Amino acid sequence: MSATPVPAFSETDIELLAKTADAMSAYAGKPVLAEIGSTEGVPWAVFGVPLGTDEDVDDDTVVWQMGGEGARLLGNAGGLAPAPDDVYACRLLWAIQITETEGEHFIKLDDQSEVIDWSDELADLLPFGVDPDPDWDEDDQDEDDDIDYR
Repeated sequence: MSATPVPAFSETDIELLAKTADAMSAYAGKPVLAEIGSTEGVPWAVFGVPLGTDEDVDDDTVVWQMGGEGARLLGNAGGLAPAPDDVYACRLLWAIQITETEGEHFIKLDDQSEVIDWSDELADLLPFGVDPDPDWDEDDQDEDDDIDYR
């Protein structure tokens, strides 16, 4: 009798989530943190923006504690250099959970924990078209890309 596999993010998924956090940091011009974990056997990834020490948040803002001992932050942490025990109070942007439901392997939740999208492909739920394993080749360049900037 084989055990039912426990749902989890693959290494490719984790790389894609990390690249997404980095792309979001670059796009926003401020740190965007991504963290993966599991609650009651349900794997999740959350994205959040660290709050400033004097930043006021409204009542609708969900604050999520990211980092700390045992946390798995992804990507370059938006240029921050968190120590293993650093904890950040972050404005929750959105989350991804893994399910065992066909057609809904990944579900995307907004900052209020409402399901806003689902797919069997993680890339379908992310805001940027980030390819974790590009097959880019110099021969694929367009002639217009060969600009001489002298």
